[in-house]
Amino acid sequence: MYEFHGDKRYYFDMTKKVTVGHIIPFILDQKALAPGSRILEIGCGEAGVLQAFTDLGHTCVGIELEESRLEFARAFMAKELAEGQVSFLNKDIYDVNVQDDLGEGFDLILLKDVIEHIPDQARFMPQLHRFLKPGGRVFFAFPPWMMPYGGHQQVLPGKIASKLPYYHLLPGALYPLSLKLLGVNESGIRTMKEIRSTGISIERFRRICRQSQLRIVGQRDYLFNPIYEYKFGIKPRRQSALVSALPWLRNFLTMGVYYLVDSSQD
Repeated sequence: MYEFHGDKRYYFDMTKKVTVGHIIPFILDQKALAPGSRILEIGCGEAGVLQAFTDLGHTCVGIELEESRLEFARAFMAKELAEGQVSFLNKDIYDVNVQDDLGEGFDLILLKDVIEHIPDQARFMPQLHRFLKPGGRVFFAFPPWMMPYGGHQQVLPGKIASKLPYYHLLPGALYPLSLKLLGVNESGIRTMKEIRSTGISIERFRRICRQSQLRIVGQRDYLFNPIYEYKFGIKPRRQSALVSALPWLRNFLTMGVYYLVDSSQD
């Protein structure tokens, strides 16, 4: 496990920097955001992403399942909370009622490093329509499951367990057995199995978008994910056009993807 996983202030600042430097420019390349847009982040964590948008004058809402993370979000964004620029909701996204809990729809929904943790994405993604205003869009960023560290093994203690690539792709019982042999305790094994159960590939994400009537309007593939600059000191690098054009192979070699989608139901 790396030190930044336990330093909530550093993690907040890191996600804000990535949002300012990479996510917002990517979104604005596809479509301008009107002043005072309503923005929703699903799985907001400590809310570093949202502060990048409140700094631009937008009104934001963060939904987060873990109350402990929202305690940090409220502390880090106390000024924005007091001024009514941001609000937070501690609730399972499947239980959210848009009108009762949120009041109205949103111009932009953000899911940064979240979709790969949501159970049953094929049931969840079609529901995004109900959160959007007409013409609204959804931003996704996620590590493809088949990439070297798609199993999130970097959060594990132990140098080998946290740095060994691709072993999360071992079939069946071989994966939990490998974790046990690497010294991971039962709690860690359960966590890794949960992550495995929700991991998502580029191909499956695109297929669910089609089935959910979500139209891809922007895509960017990264060989080195932008957040690696702050986590590991590795400069961001986009994936080659050739690899990005090769289905399945791109899953193994692409460490991060950005997507912007809109609703073809509009």
